[in-house]
Amino acid sequence: VRGSAQQMAKLIDDLLNLSRVTRAEFRRERVDVSALVWSVLAKLRESEPNREVALVIEEGLVAKADPRLLAIALTNLLGNAWKFTGKRAAARIEFAAQAGEHPTVYLVRDNGAGFDAAYTGKLFGVFQRLHGEDECDGTGIGLATVQRIVRRHGGRVWAEGEVDRGATFYFTLEEEEER
Repeated sequence: VRGSAQQMAKLIDDLLNLSRVTRAEFRRERVDVSALVWSVLAKLRESEPNREVALVIEEGLVAKADPRLLAIALTNLLGNAWKFTGKRAAARIEFAAQAGEHPTVYLVRDNGAGFDAAYTGKLFGVFQRLHGEDECDGTGIGLATVQRIVRRHGGRVWAEGEVDRGATFYFTLEEEEER
């Protein structure tokens, strides 16, 4: 009963946070994205200080974004990468930007559990989970939150993955130019 109550409380908190993302004040400012990524990863490392994870973070990435909302999106994306590499002996998480792209395309890549590409369309739906609760915790709201934050910035988010070979999540923070 306690476990179910805790899960329900987590679900309610996540739903409230999802609704706040679309209503919160939005202010774009210069954000050191690389530093923000390191900050999120430091918190994840605190939760499992003895865990070995190779972190490859591109330095010097800067964006015009709402820093609070971007932190929430990165926490969800990097948190998933952390979670889904949990059973890997040689876990690896990368954060980078694709050179020469406009708008800038950021990516979070891991070598974790991955997912079946046939279900890519379901990833960003509320309550959509591609892994059972016995495999990992979560409420199925994190990626929906990421999508709303990215859309609020005028960008888009998408993913590629392969079962047991990892996943890569891509996102932009502004609209694409007309070509």
